[in-house]
Amino acid sequence: MNYPERIYLVGYMGSGKSTTGRQLASLLDYKFKDLDKLIEKTYKTSIPLLFKNYDEHAFRLIEQNMLHQTQSLKQTVIATGGGAPCFFDNMEFINRSGVSVYLKLNSHELHQRLINAKRKRPIIENVENNKLLDYISRTLQAREPYYRMARVIIDATSNSPEKIKEALQRLA
Repeated sequence: MNYPERIYLVGYMGSGKSTTGRQLASLLDYKFKDLDKLIEKTYKTSIPLLFKNYDEHAFRLIEQNMLHQTQSLKQTVIATGGGAPCFFDNMEFINRSGVSVYLKLNSHELHQRLINAKRKRPIIENVENNKLLDYISRTLQAREPYYRMARVIIDATSNSPEKIKEALQRLA
Protein backbone atom coordinates (compact mmCIF):
# COMPACT_ATOMS: atom_id res chain seq x y z
CA MET A 1 0.00 0.00 0.00
CA ASN A 2 1.33 3.40 -0.95
CA TYR A 3 0.57 6.06 1.61
CA PRO A 4 1.13 9.78 1.05
CA GLU A 5 4.70 11.03 1.58
CA ARG A 6 3.46 13.45 4.25
CA ILE A 7 0.48 13.04 6.55
CA TYR A 8 -0.41 16.19 8.47
CA LEU A 9 -2.46 15.88 11.64
CA VAL A 10 -4.54 18.96 12.41
CA GLY A 11 -6.94 19.75 15.23
CA TYR A 12 -7.39 21.77 18.38
CA MET A 13 -4.77 21.62 21.13
CA GLY A 14 -5.36 18.55 23.24
CA SER A 15 -6.92 16.55 20.40
CA GLY A 16 -4.08 14.01 20.49
CA LYS A 17 -2.07 15.01 17.42
CA SER A 18 1.33 14.16 18.95
CA THR A 19 0.26 10.92 20.62
CA THR A 20 -1.73 9.71 17.63
CA GLY A 21 1.00 10.91 15.27
CA ARG A 22 3.66 8.80 16.97
CA GLN A 23 1.37 5.74 16.91
CA LEU A 24 0.40 6.26 13.26
CA ALA A 25 4.04 6.74 12.23
CA SER A 26 4.95 3.49 13.96
CA LEU A 27 2.02 1.67 12.32
CA LEU A 28 3.04 2.89 8.84
CA ASP A 29 6.80 2.59 9.48
CA TYR A 30 7.09 6.34 8.94
CA LYS A 31 9.04 9.02 10.78
CA PHE A 32 7.21 11.35 13.15
CA LYS A 33 7.75 15.10 13.46
CA ASP A 34 6.00 17.51 15.81
CA LEU A 35 5.95 21.02 14.34
CA ASP A 36 6.26 22.65 17.78
CA LYS A 37 9.30 20.49 18.61
CA LEU A 38 10.91 21.39 15.27
CA ILE A 39 10.41 25.07 16.11
CA GLU A 40 11.89 24.63 19.60
CA LYS A 41 14.91 22.76 18.23
CA THR A 42 15.53 25.28 15.45
CA TYR A 43 15.09 28.39 17.60
CA LYS A 44 16.61 26.81 20.73
CA THR A 45 13.77 27.94 22.97
CA SER A 46 10.38 26.72 24.13
CA ILE A 47 7.04 27.63 22.58
CA PRO A 48 5.92 29.36 25.82
CA LEU A 49 9.09 31.51 25.75
CA LEU A 50 8.54 32.36 22.08
CA PHE A 51 5.06 33.57 23.00
CA LYS A 52 6.42 35.49 25.97
CA ASN A 53 9.31 37.14 24.09
CA TYR A 54 7.42 37.87 20.87
CA ASP A 55 3.79 38.33 19.99
CA GLU A 56 1.50 35.71 18.51
CA HIS A 57 1.89 37.12 15.00
CA ALA A 58 5.68 36.65 15.15
CA PHE A 59 5.17 33.10 16.38
CA ARG A 60 2.73 32.37 13.54
CA LEU A 61 5.32 33.56 10.99
CA ILE A 62 7.93 31.25 12.53
CA GLU A 63 5.38 28.42 12.51
CA GLN A 64 4.53 29.03 8.85
CA ASN A 65 8.21 29.00 7.89
CA MET A 66 8.75 25.70 9.73
CA LEU A 67 5.60 24.23 8.15
CA HIS A 68 6.93 25.07 4.68
CA GLN A 69 10.18 23.28 5.53
CA THR A 70 8.25 20.03 6.07
CA GLN A 71 7.63 19.85 2.33
CA SER A 72 11.00 18.14 1.90
CA LEU A 73 10.18 15.33 4.36
CA LYS A 74 9.40 11.88 3.03
CA GLN A 75 7.35 9.13 4.69
CA THR A 76 6.59 11.34 7.67
CA VAL A 77 3.61 11.98 9.92
CA ILE A 78 3.62 15.63 11.02
CA ALA A 79 1.66 16.90 14.03
CA THR A 80 0.88 20.57 13.51
CA GLY A 81 0.20 23.07 16.25
CA GLY A 82 -3.50 23.63 16.97
CA GLY A 83 -3.53 27.05 15.34
CA ALA A 84 -1.18 26.31 12.45
CA PRO A 85 -3.88 25.48 9.87
CA CYS A 86 -5.80 28.66 10.70
CA PHE A 87 -3.25 31.30 9.68
CA PHE A 88 -2.04 32.57 6.33
CA ASP A 89 -2.51 29.93 3.61
CA ASN A 90 -1.29 27.12 5.87
CA MET A 91 -4.22 24.74 5.37
CA GLU A 92 -4.01 25.11 1.60
CA PHE A 93 -0.26 24.44 1.83
CA ILE A 94 -0.87 21.34 3.97
CA ASN A 95 -3.39 19.98 1.46
CA ARG A 96 -1.03 20.61 -1.48
CA SER A 97 1.93 19.03 0.32
CA GLY A 98 0.34 15.90 1.72
CA VAL A 99 -2.84 14.50 3.19
CA SER A 100 -4.46 16.31 6.09
CA VAL A 101 -6.23 14.46 8.88
CA TYR A 102 -8.46 16.37 11.31
CA LEU A 103 -8.61 14.81 14.79
CA LYS A 104 -12.05 16.05 15.80
CA LEU A 105 -13.25 16.49 19.38
CA ASN A 106 -16.04 18.63 20.79
CA SER A 107 -15.39 21.48 23.21
CA HIS A 108 -16.43 19.47 26.28
CA GLU A 109 -13.99 16.65 25.46
CA LEU A 110 -11.22 19.18 24.79
CA HIS A 111 -12.01 20.97 28.06
CA GLN A 112 -11.58 17.71 29.99
CA ARG A 113 -8.20 17.12 28.34
CA LEU A 114 -6.94 20.69 28.72
CA ILE A 115 -8.09 21.61 32.22
CA ASN A 116 -4.96 20.07 33.74
CA ALA A 117 -2.59 20.99 30.91
CA LYS A 118 -2.97 24.78 31.02
CA ARG A 119 0.59 25.55 32.18
CA LYS A 120 2.03 23.89 29.07
CA ARG A 121 -0.25 25.77 26.67
CA PRO A 122 0.64 29.45 26.30
CA ILE A 123 -2.61 30.34 24.53
CA ILE A 124 -4.72 29.29 27.53
CA GLU A 125 -2.39 29.69 30.51
CA ASN A 126 -4.05 32.98 31.54
CA VAL A 127 -7.64 31.82 30.97
CA GLU A 128 -9.42 31.28 34.28
CA ASN A 129 -10.67 27.71 34.81
CA ASN A 130 -14.32 28.83 34.95
CA LYS A 131 -13.91 30.53 31.55
CA LEU A 132 -11.90 27.81 29.82
CA LEU A 133 -14.84 25.90 28.33
CA ASP A 134 -16.27 29.11 26.85
CA TYR A 135 -12.84 30.04 25.43
CA ILE A 136 -12.42 26.57 23.88
CA SER A 137 -15.94 26.69 22.41
CA ARG A 138 -15.40 30.13 20.84
CA THR A 139 -11.96 29.42 19.40
CA LEU A 140 -12.93 25.93 18.20
CA GLN A 141 -15.90 27.44 16.37
CA ALA A 142 -13.58 29.96 14.69
CA ARG A 143 -11.02 27.28 13.75
CA GLU A 144 -13.47 24.61 12.63
CA PRO A 145 -13.79 25.93 9.02
CA TYR A 146 -10.03 25.48 8.59
CA TYR A 147 -9.93 22.05 10.22
CA ARG A 148 -12.86 20.91 8.06
CA MET A 149 -10.73 21.52 4.96
CA ALA A 150 -8.87 18.32 5.90
CA ARG A 151 -9.09 15.42 3.47
CA VAL A 152 -9.82 13.01 6.32
CA ILE A 153 -11.89 13.75 9.44
CA ILE A 154 -11.58 11.30 12.34
CA ASP A 155 -13.51 11.23 15.61
CA ALA A 156 -10.59 11.51 18.04
CA THR A 157 -12.40 10.28 21.14
CA SER A 158 -10.76 6.90 20.62
CA ASN A 159 -7.57 8.22 18.94
CA SER A 160 -7.18 5.17 16.77
CA PRO A 161 -4.27 5.22 14.34
CA GLU A 162 -5.84 2.15 12.72
CA LYS A 163 -8.92 4.25 11.80
CA ILE A 164 -6.63 6.80 10.14
CA LYS A 165 -4.76 4.07 8.28
CA GLU A 166 -8.05 2.67 6.96
CA ALA A 167 -9.18 6.15 5.88
CA LEU A 168 -5.87 6.72 4.06
CA GLN A 169 -6.30 3.38 2.26
CA ARG A 170 -9.74 4.51 1.06
CA LEU A 171 -8.16 7.68 -0.40
CA ALA A 172 -5.64 5.72 -2.47
